[in-house]
This record gives sequence, structure tokens and C-alpha cells, in this order.
Amino acid sequence: MLEWVKALHVISVIAWMAGMLYLPRLFVYHADAEKGSAQSETFKVMERRLYRAIMTPAMIATWVFGLWMIHLYGMGIFAMGWIWVKLAFVFTLSGFHGFLGKNLRAFAGDENARPAKFFRAINEVPTVMMIVIVIMVIVKPF
Repeated sequence: MLEWVKALHVISVIAWMAGMLYLPRLFVYHADAEKGSAQSETFKVMERRLYRAIMTPAMIATWVFGLWMIHLYGMGIFAMGWIWVKLAFVFTLSGFHGFLGKNLRAFAGDENARPAKFFRAINEVPTVMMIVIVIMVIVKPF
């Protein structure tokens, strides 16, 4: 059972990360689009579908399968330091997900005040978090 849960967890993480990397890139282009334009309206649809139909369900599945794995491994896993670092970064990544949702709502209401350069910079945040999480899980440095 553990191997199936682990596989579903990895699939969920991949889907979530794909969205976490793509949505800020959409925001880069959307920030440069004229408010009310056909291009801006198209970005709104793309962003909303990505966030609601892919990213959020994938995040929920990631958490469900991750917590299920913790249950299967048992409470002894919390004696290892790497799991605490991983969980801290997963919580931070979940918060970043919420931050992207806040920006999505700003774009949807034509209220975004951030420049494309801001979104270009934050596009790197999920990548850095993903690197740390993968190192914690695979290498288990402590």
C-alpha cells in the first residue's frame, strides 16, 4: 500500500509544481496586457482554470497522500530532522499557493498593481523550495 500512496503523492506533487511554475509566468504576461483587453480576458480564464482545476486539487491531493504516508510510516518519522525541514517548506509552498491565489483575484478584478518584473522574480520561489524538499526526501541529510 505504501508504494501506491507514494506514487500518488509524487504524481500530485508534479501536477502541483507544474502549476506553481506556470501561473507566475502567466502573471508576467498578464501584467503587461492592457486591462480589459481580449488578451487580458484570455489570461484571466487561463489563470482561473489552472489554479482551480489543476493546482488546488493537486495541492490537496499532495497533502492527503503525504499525510497518509506519514500515517503508514508511523510517528517515528518525526524523530528525523529532514521531515521537519520538508514539512516547513511544504507549509511555505502552500502559503505561496495562497499568495498566488490572492494575485489571481487581483488580476480577475483588474486590480493588479504589481509589475511583470515582480512576477518574473517570484517565479523562482517554487523552484528553490522544490530543490530543498527533494534534497530532504532523497538525501535525508539529517
